[in-house]
Amino acid sequence: MENCCVLIENGVIEDVFSERRFKTKRFNSDVRIIDVGGACIAPGLIDTHIHGFRGHGTDNLTEEALLDMSWDLAQYGVTAFNPTMYPASEEEMLSNIRTIVGTMGKEKGARIMGIHLEGPFISSEKLGVQRPETVKEPDLELMDRLWEASEGHIVNMTVAPELKGMRYLALYCLKKEIVLQAGHTNAEYSNMVEGMQAGILHSTHLFNAMSQMHHRNPGAVGAVLIHPEMSCEIIADGIHVHPDLIKLLARDKPLDKIVLVTDALTPTEQDGDELYANGEEVVYKDGCFHRVADDVIAGSALTMIRGVRNLVDYGFQPADAIKCATSNPAQIMHYAHQGSIIPGYKADLCVFDRQYNILISIVDGDIKKNIL
Repeated sequence: MENCCVLIENGVIEDVFSERRFKTKRFNSDVRIIDVGGACIAPGLIDTHIHGFRGHGTDNLTEEALLDMSWDLAQYGVTAFNPTMYPASEEEMLSNIRTIVGTMGKEKGARIMGIHLEGPFISSEKLGVQRPETVKEPDLELMDRLWEASEGHIVNMTVAPELKGMRYLALYCLKKEIVLQAGHTNAEYSNMVEGMQAGILHSTHLFNAMSQMHHRNPGAVGAVLIHPEMSCEIIADGIHVHPDLIKLLARDKPLDKIVLVTDALTPTEQDGDELYANGEEVVYKDGCFHRVADDVIAGSALTMIRGVRNLVDYGFQPADAIKCATSNPAQIMHYAHQGSIIPGYKADLCVFDRQYNILISIVDGDIKKNIL
């Protein structure tokens, strides 16, 4: 809508109406009116795959780190996120899961929606920068212990569909309403189809750390592109995926199946010379992080609002780019009453100018940032 107004009451969107209606509407004297001066009012950004931000993250996980991460993300327009855990020893994973659960409800800024487990049931052939000693074969008993520790708060999980016993694990997760994502996988096309039949219908950072498309074996990438029911994450930093491939994705994939994520590492937007992620020293150069040890790309330094701007630069309509960062992840992760500006939905909003600078951030009706 052009020149629209959003009315918030008790943490909920009460109404959305035109400027003309606003001028004729009478408000109580205690209603605060903020004129954003022609800026864009959008749903709050939702990042379902993020490891850390501004020096705080899941690779050195404490309640204080999560609370600081929550606040910092809100300053960048993010109102909800899934802290994403690297695979680790069982003891460490259980401890970290319990820390995340214990922090939920105490957030200073962006809301923790639940946990994204990026492993441990992934392929040793497509590790990326994951540590090989942490990778495991599907284990229902281990999965049950992880689920119990999470108190039902594991929202999404990255798995390799080709692993032996994955079907039983997938069916277990389906009953728990965990969104399964094909990623860090060397699956053949037939493995992907079998995984889809067991409920693996989302994919982790499409094109990265997965079997590529071949004319005799479409692989994981081909399966995601061929099947419209498959949804996918995309890291839109212009480095992890070539911008023209993102244009191809926009042309061939239903819009509501594309989810913008950052996959950001802990030192994203952090100052300092010595930066670490997942226990290894990294350096920022050429727009992303590289491992100091071997110069391999270690991960993203993207922010969600920069990703939205990049999608627009790659040819997305602004409203479509916003959907990839808001309503699409909310729908795929089954987040009720989030991700859209609709009466009755949570009052999670961000306001940004024409240069995609965040001006206002609102979570549950509470202003977390306002520079107007």
